[in-house]
Amino acid sequence: MSKQDKSTRLYQLRHSCSHVLAQAVMEMFPEAKLGFGPPIENGFYYDFDLPRTLIPEDLAILEEKMRAISKEKQTFLRREEPAEKAIEFLKKAGQPYKVELVEDLAEKGEKIVSFYENIDKNGKGRFVDLCEGNHTESTGEIRVFKLLSIAGAYWRGSEKNKMLQRIYGTAWRTKKDLDDYLNRLEEAKNRDHKNRRL
Repeated sequence: MSKQDKSTRLYQLRHSCSHVLAQAVMEMFPEAKLGFGPPIENGFYYDFDLPRTLIPEDLAILEEKMRAISKEKQTFLRREEPAEKAIEFLKKAGQPYKVELVEDLAEKGEKIVSFYENIDKNGKGRFVDLCEGNHTESTGEIRVFKLLSIAGAYWRGSEKNKMLQRIYGTAWRTKKDLDDYLNRLEEAKNRDHKNRRL
């Protein structure tokens, strides 16, 4: 998705889904290191440095955690911090990949960076991530989504860097849109399988 799409509902839903996925992963693996988590065409992904290799069954567990977070209707709260303070915070949080991103932004002259924090109904912060947005107002708006697959991805796309684990997902406005997309994926997979047999 291009930058001009950031104000669209679908962009916000997918970006928010990526954020909630990271929150679910941190609940499952508190020692997880966070990489990138952007919206993409037809969905989103997030890269993680994890203590063990994910298996397909983990997707169902993470999806269940995401649905629980959605039901809690946590508010997305944006805050801005000076880059130096952000680096200090991320170092304390044990997030080296995010530290690297802020250091790069600071080198390019960015003095302020933004975070989004999830706040529950009791006013407690549940999860915070370095992010430029945009997001939905709350996690309660994220209802129609599905985690699709796990893949390997080098940090920042370079073979010189560590291989992270990437989780792909998709999110839509309506269940019909989601079902239609999943059907298209299945049809494409079946066509590919038939072609390989020819």
